[in-house]
Amino acid sequence: MQLPEQPAAGQPDPAVRRNADRLVAAVDEVLLARRATSHTDDRPLPAVGSTPPVAQPGIPPMSQWAVDASGVLKAVSVAAIPVGGALWVVGQVDPLTLAIILGSPAAVALAVARLVAKVKDANQNTPQPVTNHYHGAVTQQAHITTSTTKGIIANTRQTTPS
Repeated sequence: MQLPEQPAAGQPDPAVRRNADRLVAAVDEVLLARRATSHTDDRPLPAVGSTPPVAQPGIPPMSQWAVDASGVLKAVSVAAIPVGGALWVVGQVDPLTLAIILGSPAAVALAVARLVAKVKDANQNTPQPVTNHYHGAVTQQAHITTSTTKGIIANTRQTTPS
């Protein structure tokens, strides 16, 4: 026969069981509170007005690389006009002359494209200026330190002007 204050074999102590039930209830309450604070609205956004979109004037939106490439293509197409005119006027052209005439705009276009790429890379690699915003009284000190090393056994002297 078991005493009433002792739990049955394999069962936890009733006080420990009550504490565990309280802990589980507290965790469930926190999780329900978190769920109640979030909401996703999947409805489509309303349209503003009934007028269809209108194309805007100017260059259509595209990357800077695409803008540069389209400029190069325009330049090459303009350079091809004299070639077509020369073929029309002359009528019969030597193959070597034709190769020189047709190759020149392509070589110029490649050189311009390479130049644009180099300028773009140079502009992207320039360091951005540092701008500091101060609020309140600020004291700024700038020091210039020069260093001189002389002799077979290195002896470095640093001077800081006042």
